[in-house]
This record gives sequence, structure tokens and C-alpha cells, in this order.
Amino acid sequence: MGQESIDLETSLGYLLKEASSALRAAMEEVLRPLGMTVTHYSCLELLAQRPGLSNSELARGAFVTRQTMNVLLQGLERDGYVTRPAAPPVGKALPARLTASGRRRLATASRAVREVEVRMLSGMTAAEQSAAFAALRSMVGSLHGGDRTA
Repeated sequence: MGQESIDLETSLGYLLKEASSALRAAMEEVLRPLGMTVTHYSCLELLAQRPGLSNSELARGAFVTRQTMNVLLQGLERDGYVTRPAAPPVGKALPARLTASGRRRLATASRAVREVEVRMLSGMTAAEQSAAFAALRSMVGSLHGGDRTA
């Protein structure tokens, strides 16, 4: 192999992508029977932790486009899981909030997702889990130029 080639067997980036894909597939598997996708779940979780986020903020947090998030929010609003004001209170953003029904839906989904995370970490000791979290946070921080909140 040339120096510019990446050996997939030793590439940390490739392994992270493989882990991410496996995690997403496992999450989709437990969310599908609930009529949800990972993006639905992410949106509800973000709103539970940060009520009033705008469409753009939710899109960034869920790693989707604003257009995708807008369609998702419209569906969640139609289904009664999210509420948004008819007119923006300030500027153009319509802050979204979970309804009681949305919180119940999220609680069910969170239990399913937590089981996936427990399974994913089951082969690691508490110390290994802690080290993995620290290493991943460091990698993200390095790629964001030291800005770990991005």
C-alpha cells in the first residue's frame, strides 16, 4: 500500500464509521416497531433537553438538512407530539416544544434506545467506557478546532 492509501483494517475513522452505522441500524431496529426513525427520536430528545429549539437548531442537532427537519416537524406537529406557535414570537424562527403525548412517546423510545446503548457497551468495563467517552470527546474537539460544543 502507498503512503497516501488508508488501510481499512487499521483506520480509526473507518472503524468509527462502522460503529456509527451499526449503532444506527440497531437503533432503527428497536424504533421501527414504535413507528419512529432515529431522526424522529433525535428530534424528540433534543426538544426534551432544550425546549424551544428552532427548525435550524434541530436540524443541526439531528445532523439533517433544514428541509428534512421541517418535514419531520410538520409530521410530529400533525401527530400531536410537538407544538409550534402559528407566528414567530421573534424573528422568523418557530420554537418547537414537546407536548405531553410527545414526552410519553419519547419515554418509550428512550427505553428502547438505552437498551441498545447498554448492549453496545456490554463488553466494556466501566473504566473502558469512561476512557472511550474521553477519547471520543477529544477527537470531536480536535476536529472542531478545540470547540467541543459544536
